Amino acid sequence: MSTSSRRTFLRTLTLGSASLALPGMMCTSRVNSKKSNVLFIAIDDLNDWVGCLGGHPDTITPNMDRLAQRGVLFTNAYCAAPACNPSRAALMTGIRPSTSGVYLNAHPWRKSPMLQDAVTLPQHFMAHGYKAVGSGKIYHGSFPDPPSWQEYWPSQQKNKPDDPMPPDRPLNGIPDTAQFDWGPVDAAPQEMGDWQVADWVINQLQQKHDKPLFLGCGFFRPHLPWYVPHKYFDKFPLDKVTLPNVRDDDLNDVPEAGVKMAKPNRDHANVLKYNQWRRAVQSYLASINFADECLGRVIDALDNSEYRDNTVIVLWSDHGWHLGEKLHWRKFALWEEATHNVLMMIAPGLTTSGGRCDAAVNLLDIYPTLIDLCGLAPKPELEGTSLLPLLKDPAAEWDSPTLTTYGRNNHTIRSKEWRYIRYADGSEELYDHKNDELEWTNLTAKPEYEEIKKELARWLPGINAPDVEG
Repeated sequence: MSTSSRRTFLRTLTLGSASLALPGMMCTSRVNSKKSNVLFIAIDDLNDWVGCLGGHPDTITPNMDRLAQRGVLFTNAYCAAPACNPSRAALMTGIRPSTSGVYLNAHPWRKSPMLQDAVTLPQHFMAHGYKAVGSGKIYHGSFPDPPSWQEYWPSQQKNKPDDPMPPDRPLNGIPDTAQFDWGPVDAAPQEMGDWQVADWVINQLQQKHDKPLFLGCGFFRPHLPWYVPHKYFDKFPLDKVTLPNVRDDDLNDVPEAGVKMAKPNRDHANVLKYNQWRRAVQSYLASINFADECLGRVIDALDNSEYRDNTVIVLWSDHGWHLGEKLHWRKFALWEEATHNVLMMIAPGLTTSGGRCDAAVNLLDIYPTLIDLCGLAPKPELEGTSLLPLLKDPAAEWDSPTLTTYGRNNHTIRSKEWRYIRYADGSEELYDHKNDELEWTNLTAKPEYEEIKKELARWLPGINAPDVEG
């Protein structure tokens, strides 16, 4: 079995990438005086298996990598929640799950007392004279938000176009697992929903707009099922696919609440039983590569448009994804794999080329950052922190850790050096990321770490709102 420590690979890549930041590419430290457009790009279920983040040695992401070189890549960015709906609701409203009560995919976020009248990120831009339009998955599919947009494709109610589906599903032979499936689909790239989203966004970039533009672009892959055309699979020969570095006893020191989240006897057991681990990794890598190609088409269109020099670009993924680490699959957990996501920002006239920032930041920070970059009125109720100081200087001091929540009263605090987890039943985990990047050794029972736990625990939220009904 071929394995590789992704964190070792990350350190190696970081050193190499730092040398690509040329002094001659430094930009001035001010925001453009003219109102900037915003290209707001989301990629669903994308973990750190991106070339510039070094999460997997086999990945092929040239377009994400070149985009990261144009601005600041946040190497320690984390989600507010490791699930699509609560993560996106938090990002788009600026309110964390523990305040809103939106913890799970099934929670209708506009029914939260805290969010029913919330002014979303694109709404705030519209209130300041912007045209807000978009396509693809920005909000979770079950809960689109028509008030957030003046125009949406395919429609305000159906935000994501359909994909061609292979016959005789499941392709992987694992029964009764719904979308937990993967394999090539006999279709051209142009038939895929994400390709069509890119077409629509490209068309917007080719038009003249009488107002500054807030343009949403939501790519669905690498969300399950991992069905993409054959040519993307061909880039990852099955016998050369690198599997994650996993220990079979990794859950032995994890409390019961964490084991329940991992569900090792469900997905992981099925993947092993049906001999699908290598095919799953291949399929995830193929799906990432397909999404990367769609992204490249959009970036090329921006570069060939009149908006190139006056458009802030934000690229984010809504959370991470496990492929066997901690004997867990999917998101829905509080470890590094599920909570670590992609975040990069490019602000013409402000960000340096090739900037890398290792501060622990959160997707909640996007809303206040865009307010600052585009000169909009502040919103004191937002619970994120503007990243503007880090965009000006990626090495600027940033002492606060970041919070991720999954389900009421289940939280993790992540600093640059530590991860602390506290579950609703009071059980805990603590990991030293200086010496244990794969989170194999839970230190919470060792008395010498009590002060570190206390320091991290003070960042836990004081409010844990009841679950939203619905």
